[in-house]
Amino acid sequence: MMDAKVMFQFGYGLYVLTANADGTDNGCIINTAIQVTSTPNRVLIAVNKQNKTRDMIAAAGTFNISMIAENASFDLFRHFGFQSGHNVNKFADFSDCARAENGVMYITKGTNAYVSARVCEVLDMGTHTIFIAEVTDGAMLSDVPTVTYSYYQSHIKPKPEAKKPADQVTWVCKVCGYVYEGDPLPEDFVCPICKHGAADFERRA
Repeated sequence: MMDAKVMFQFGYGLYVLTANADGTDNGCIINTAIQVTSTPNRVLIAVNKQNKTRDMIAAAGTFNISMIAENASFDLFRHFGFQSGHNVNKFADFSDCARAENGVMYITKGTNAYVSARVCEVLDMGTHTIFIAEVTDGAMLSDVPTVTYSYYQSHIKPKPEAKKPADQVTWVCKVCGYVYEGDPLPEDFVCPICKHGAADFERRA
């Protein structure tokens, strides 16, 4: 039987994916955003179907990717990854952003670059949708290195407070390695990083 930990050895970046549809702005955290060709200049993103941002991209056909930098605060992850755009207007009280030429917001603090893209192909992957898109614009914002998931876990995510041994139960996402602290894991829990559900978590005592 394969050791699920091998999947944690993939190097993941972390990004804020933003979209605008019908005059509404939204964004979420994703860990799958890569350049797939340079000529033409195209990128690929994978977005969970439960995300409002995914529906907005499908409707509008455009999006922006803000590359999160190592100087980002945990508040950025909490703001875009730990709440749902179905329930909250994430840009209502958020000022560290600007609107790109494509009409979509990008994040200006805790990021080092952004790209704008226009969808040219859509692939259904069951729980996720893959969008392949042409890069239409972009800019460098700082020279701070791009954050990886490992860096996020080691340097940005707050360390848990000391607990009694009996309380030290965690659940680990088998897809991206995100750790949920507490027991039980809610049946409707969705990983704030990769958006996989409770079925993809493994209990660790």
